[in-house]
Amino acid sequence: PKLFSFTLVSVPACCSARYNLALLACLGFFLLYALRVNLSVALVDMVEPNMSSAKNVTSNVCPEHSSSTSAPRNTTGEKYSWDADTQGWILGSFFYGYIITQIPGGYLASKIGGKLLLGFGIFGTSVFTLLTPLAADLGVGYLIAVRALEGLGEGVTFPAMHSMWSSWAPPLERSKLLSISYAGAQLGTVVSLPLSGLICYYMNWVYVFYIFGALGVLWFFFWMWLVSDTPETHSSISHDEREYILSSLKAQLSVQKSVPWRPMLESLPLWAIVVAHFSYNWTFYTLLTLLPTYMKEILRFDAQENGFLSALPYFGCWLCIILSGQIADYLREKQNFSTVCVRKCFTLIGMIGPAVFLVAAGFIGCNYALAVAFVTISTTLGGFCTSGYSINHLDIAPSYAGILLGITNSFATIPGMVGPVIAKNLTHNNTVGEWQTVFYIAASINLFGAIFFALFASGEVQDWAVSGYHLHRT
Repeated sequence: PKLFSFTLVSVPACCSARYNLALLACLGFFLLYALRVNLSVALVDMVEPNMSSAKNVTSNVCPEHSSSTSAPRNTTGEKYSWDADTQGWILGSFFYGYIITQIPGGYLASKIGGKLLLGFGIFGTSVFTLLTPLAADLGVGYLIAVRALEGLGEGVTFPAMHSMWSSWAPPLERSKLLSISYAGAQLGTVVSLPLSGLICYYMNWVYVFYIFGALGVLWFFFWMWLVSDTPETHSSISHDEREYILSSLKAQLSVQKSVPWRPMLESLPLWAIVVAHFSYNWTFYTLLTLLPTYMKEILRFDAQENGFLSALPYFGCWLCIILSGQIADYLREKQNFSTVCVRKCFTLIGMIGPAVFLVAAGFIGCNYALAVAFVTISTTLGGFCTSGYSINHLDIAPSYAGILLGITNSFATIPGMVGPVIAKNLTHNNTVGEWQTVFYIAASINLFGAIFFALFASGEVQDWAVSGYHLHRT
């Protein structure tokens, strides 16, 4: 068997079914994140100007940076009188839907396959995005409901994709294939932040939802046409590639129908991923939602005024995810590094790095160029985690990877709901000291997560994940 798998390694990546799946998934996650972040940009234009500025104390530590705009701005879009609390509910409602479908999404994917679940998850999110302008007209309750329903749709997507990769990704290509597909999320943020701003500026905020929603529906038809749940059911895969994938996964998959919930939930390597995922997302959401506020209120520089600057950190992260995926598999395949060693090292870099630069952001004085540099470095280094804890589910239990991701992502959604609320409560007076506390908390959580993962993570398939396999094959 060893010799057999070696001869099949030469199956080319170019135009292969597994890499086509990775690229189409990349486009799907690109649109998914575009649909997720476009509201935060459009909301600025949807709200009456006097309502958007909450009764916030702006720090006078730093001088204000003036911004001059020469192009005429489109002002035809409808305006709503939503106060800061209402806006918070609108932005947060997505996560209340998102957290509900994580574990059911993983379970369903293991039963019916990831193709339909992922396809309809993005299709549903796209349809609700198209309905967003209508919902806003009907009232804030309708808009919150539509955003929560979008969250429900997006909640199944990552577990469904993990479930598909458990059948499609040869072990020594996992980092490469998964990093390509999930990097689409960062690219979606990179493109949609400035593009949504331009659409709002020159057209009307409703087109932000119409354009991205229509693209999501279009993607759905290509996904349903070109993708299959497994290599066995793919219509145009080559015989060599099918054999290569199936033989590489032969000893890793379980055929038992029931999910081993108890040993799964008692597994320390799973809880290592849970803690790392939760910790990473705490820092990620702090950067995503609060650093623009810090730069505006403390440094007196509005990052939203420059679409390029607001997208730069996510571009860095996208590059890092792609490159680190290639490096991780190179280390495992060519340099004989163990899987657990690569996962732990990449997680340590991807969590301690952002923690250091997050703390540094609190001590830069009034240098906003340095602030942008630190945010960019911090978010970029976080990209290492995609080839670290983020795909470790597939290492320890390929058959149940979708369910495991549903479990870890449920915990990892909590920081998106509570992190910004806690930070807001800590920064009532917008002093530098208050913001340093916020950064210290996020960095400490990140540090704890990195150490916990380094101590308890595993790179081997767990016994409970393959039980039942040997009973059915000889």
